[in-house]
Amino acid sequence: MNEQQLIYLDNAATSFPKPDSVYAAMDDYNRNAGAPIGRGAYRKSIELQSSVDQCRKLAAQVLGAARSEEIVFSFNGTDSLNTIIHGVLKAGDHVVASDVEHNSVLRPLQTLKERWGLETTYIPTNKQGVVDAISFREAIRDNTRLIILNHASNVTGSIQPVNEVGEIARKAGVLFLVDAAQTAGHLPFEISQMPVDFLACSGHKGLLGPLGTGLIYIRSELADQVASFRQGGTGTDSEEETQPLTLPEKFESGNHNAPGLVGLRSALEFILEKGVDTLRQHEQQLTSQLIEGLQQLSGFDLPGPDRIEQRVGVISLVNQAVEPQILASILDENFGIQTRAGLHCAPRVHRSIKSLESGGTLRFSPGPFNTLPQIEATILAMNELAKSF
Repeated sequence: MNEQQLIYLDNAATSFPKPDSVYAAMDDYNRNAGAPIGRGAYRKSIELQSSVDQCRKLAAQVLGAARSEEIVFSFNGTDSLNTIIHGVLKAGDHVVASDVEHNSVLRPLQTLKERWGLETTYIPTNKQGVVDAISFREAIRDNTRLIILNHASNVTGSIQPVNEVGEIARKAGVLFLVDAAQTAGHLPFEISQMPVDFLACSGHKGLLGPLGTGLIYIRSELADQVASFRQGGTGTDSEEETQPLTLPEKFESGNHNAPGLVGLRSALEFILEKGVDTLRQHEQQLTSQLIEGLQQLSGFDLPGPDRIEQRVGVISLVNQAVEPQILASILDENFGIQTRAGLHCAPRVHRSIKSLESGGTLRFSPGPFNTLPQIEATILAMNELAKSF
């Protein structure tokens, strides 16, 4: 099959293609720079440091952070979440999370539970994959240290009530971490105006950057409440053997992913030029058309909110008779449509929507470079596939 005919609908895993400027920036770095960040006094290294500083400012602008130093670079969304979870929690703490969480939250919490008895409470979701904010308030205990909530499900696309939960956390004096892996770059943000203490996301999904990049937002006044997850060289205060305590150096030990951050800078410039609102409108248009077409299929369930305003561009299909991996393979081999099948590293959500026993869901996630004709071709392919079953 001609590669030009492929339809990529797995943007919830990683966005593809990237803006052309991302490829150009990374290629230029690899071919013409090659210097580490913050480690040299020569011109190329200084220019690279300036580029990364600009990347940090652009990220703060996209997320609506008050200060650029509140943006910490990590290596992916999982690294971002682990940095906060392991940095905040201590023996004797209790955490409230939800059934919508990704394994990047579930597994660190389980590890700490097994290591030193961390107490956890998980809030269930309704049939649309949405949590009830009031349930978080009822779950808070005297030793509750942290509340964690996934901003939007990578299975159902459902947007969670983070502001309501954040207000509950703030009134109770509990720290609040938001997993924005599926919303950063997809939804408009003003994080400095939200009741959110920490936010974690990848750079390679909605932010359109390369793999190996991630971001953490840490409210500046809370930096001393997060222990550094790793320690080492930062290019600053090198005469000291103790880890720096200032943001962002406290959490950025070791060499950065320089080509990745150069690419991420170009991706953030693209997002700001296009406008998050414009990208969101395009995503909603594609998602609406896809949902309308998929809802007509016989034998398939489509979990998640009915209203497009309550979801991001993630659409899952459940068929109790056919494994999603088989459906994904047929779409790829016969129609050149690339989707994601399985549990999507979020097993608790599948229990909620009754798709765990059938092997998960077949997931479609359009991105900025998908088109309406591609969506129409996908609907036609699914109709043909559904008839065969």
